Amino acid sequence: MSQPQQSAVRNRLLKALSPDDFALLQPHLEPMDLTLRQMVIEAGEPIQHAHFVEEGILSLLAKMPHDRIEIGMAGREGMTNVAAAFGAERSPHAMMCQADGQGLRISADALRSAVQQSPSLSGLLGRYLYYLTIQTGQTAFANASLNVEARLARWVLMTHDRTDGFELSLTHDFLATMLGVRRPGVTTATHVLEGAGMIRTERGRIIVLNREKLEELADDAYGMAEAEYERLIQQA
Repeated sequence: MSQPQQSAVRNRLLKALSPDDFALLQPHLEPMDLTLRQMVIEAGEPIQHAHFVEEGILSLLAKMPHDRIEIGMAGREGMTNVAAAFGAERSPHAMMCQADGQGLRISADALRSAVQQSPSLSGLLGRYLYYLTIQTGQTAFANASLNVEARLARWVLMTHDRTDGFELSLTHDFLATMLGVRRPGVTTATHVLEGAGMIRTERGRIIVLNREKLEELADDAYGMAEAEYERLIQQA
């Protein structure tokens, strides 16, 4: 199997690496498919691999008494299980694919070894880990402070950032899990956004019509983490 070339990868973290740092990872990167609702890892499981997302979206899920709720997400700007690079052995949360795509996986041991060899690689992944704490903090802020309509607007924006088109293939049941609310609440919120001309829904799809209005509704819950990502990763 041919090794992935840095010029051809889509993942922004891999693109941001120096050629020497990419060479440390390159022999260990294995292509993999990501399929809708695939569980990449369950909470409490040993971390065997980290995954650099090339296409698709992975959701970080926290367990609630009777369900799960999304607390973070990664697309081609990021990766899963980055804490494994710094010695973490188990994942406290589950990771599920919410949109089909592809990724490049690397064993936790190989990633940890590469980080130990390269301060610059360690620095980049450390900054990405810091970004994730900001993203999850903003999610906690949104869940505690915003109504369902605003939380849905933020979620649509974050998902839209990580896809190539203006269409998102989703069901109301799936959205309810992601937002940690009941399905009727998602249905009502979707109708509100659709009535305001922000989105259009049809047969399990959400079509983004007006990002500016979505950003206004999401307010401070969207934008800060995204700006911090750009600032932190550009330091590479």
